[in-house]
Amino acid sequence: METGRWIKSASFWLVVINVVIFLGMSAMGDPQDAGFVLGHGGMYVPFVLEKEEYYRLFTCMFLHFNAIHLVNNMVGLLAMGSHLERELGRIKLILLYLGSGLAGNLLSMWMNLQGNRFPVSAGASGCVFGLIGGLLYVVLRNKGRLRGVSGNRLFIMAIFSIYMGYAEGGVDNAAHIGGLAGGFLLGILLYRKNREGRE
Repeated sequence: METGRWIKSASFWLVVINVVIFLGMSAMGDPQDAGFVLGHGGMYVPFVLEKEEYYRLFTCMFLHFNAIHLVNNMVGLLAMGSHLERELGRIKLILLYLGSGLAGNLLSMWMNLQGNRFPVSAGASGCVFGLIGGLLYVVLRNKGRLRGVSGNRLFIMAIFSIYMGYAEGGVDNAAHIGGLAGGFLLGILLYRKNREGRE
């Protein structure tokens, strides 16, 4: 993608926002400290439900615990987002990104309540899995392939990423699964095949 298109790309600006927030957090304190992240918008179920701090369902999407956490999510955002943005347009991509992240956080919150475990969580991975889900739907609508993107590869990548989350531990797999499902459903709602005039 040439420079001019990057500047106009929602995917690019979502990466910029995430990186700027991480750098700002790093300048103020330690992003690896759960208490610090909690104080700056991290997801924590008791605060959401008991204190009605519902904004945390969104703010946590833009927080990351370390540089590796950030880079992994931003690579996925650019890789999936650039393909999906061509099909949906900027505004719908942002809606799918945020909606998927919300779906992931809601499922994560429900799972935490079931297990009576309430960690502080943060990260854009639910959003990124949502991009995978949305792109998977678009590819399926286009007979399994879209400009070099294979539905089989997307599906395998999603399953492998979820498996690795379970294998490594300390990963909010509920947010990943919820984001993936949310992205697929939002893809159904937002995608129009052969649509002319992107936003």
